[in-house]
Amino acid sequence: MADNTSESSAPVSLPRKHGSGGERIFRALALSAGSTVVVAIALIAVFLLIRAVPSLQANTANFFTTATFSTGGADGLAFGIRDLLVVTVLTSLLALVVAVPISISIAIFLTRYAPRQLSRPCGIVIDLLAAVPSIIFGLWGIFVLAPMLYPVTRFLNHHLGWLFLFAKGNVSLAGGGTIFTAGIVLAVMILPIITSVSREVFRQTPTAHIEAAQALGATRWEVVRIVVLPYGRSGVIAASMLGLGRALGETIAMLIILRAAPRPGNWSLFDGGYTFASKIASAASEFSAPLPTGAYIAAGFALFVLTFVVNAAARAVAGGKVNG
Repeated sequence: MADNTSESSAPVSLPRKHGSGGERIFRALALSAGSTVVVAIALIAVFLLIRAVPSLQANTANFFTTATFSTGGADGLAFGIRDLLVVTVLTSLLALVVAVPISISIAIFLTRYAPRQLSRPCGIVIDLLAAVPSIIFGLWGIFVLAPMLYPVTRFLNHHLGWLFLFAKGNVSLAGGGTIFTAGIVLAVMILPIITSVSREVFRQTPTAHIEAAQALGATRWEVVRIVVLPYGRSGVIAASMLGLGRALGETIAMLIILRAAPRPGNWSLFDGGYTFASKIASAASEFSAPLPTGAYIAAGFALFVLTFVVNAAARAVAGGKVNG
């Protein structure tokens, strides 16, 4: 009797299907799709590098420390990315500093505080910001926002001018074509991206965790602070990096807003100049001779590497937060 019971309670092993035709086809398609992205990125990098090397070899200036970018002078090619890097980094970081707290606050409000009748239409309106063309943001930034920001920039320059970020720049504050204005416009442009991703991440917080915190007497804000925010931390980091990638590559709006500077900048938010993308776009009509064109391609390759490094670092940080 005992033996029969033991035999009846033993787990039954079902035959396993090995490598059906449909599974093999699906696996091959999935592998091909994933490999396509990697191959495309590698080909883009190889193309940029091949086209940039001749110009880099003919360059008479230091590519990393020179502020001027001259491709048609009597002395030949003399170009560097120092100012392009400074303007690109400052505008993007300012946009991130402004947009991330606002986006997280909006996402928390829509998911934890707003009633359903209000949450859905507000979310749709915020998402629609992503559909506004860049050129519209650029025109709005230079003609509407810049005059409104002028009293703020003048106040900051007058009272905090001793700090290099708010020191007198190389363009006029009254014109509004500064890194400060460009950064605020970029913040508005990346806000819907960060808000949308953060909102969806916060909505995935396990209900059991929220109810457990409430059962222990946590207030609504304490639930957000000790449950929702820690759970969505990696998602918020990923959303921020998506926004940063968008900011680093923005072209038309920056080309409209930023004013060409008569002298190199000095890490001030009130400087003008060009970002990598806007500099390349401003000279697109001159892409005829190989060497001058290669100089701009070299700048594009630097932007490509910068974006890749930023996203790789963000991926590592987000992964570390999840594992921690």
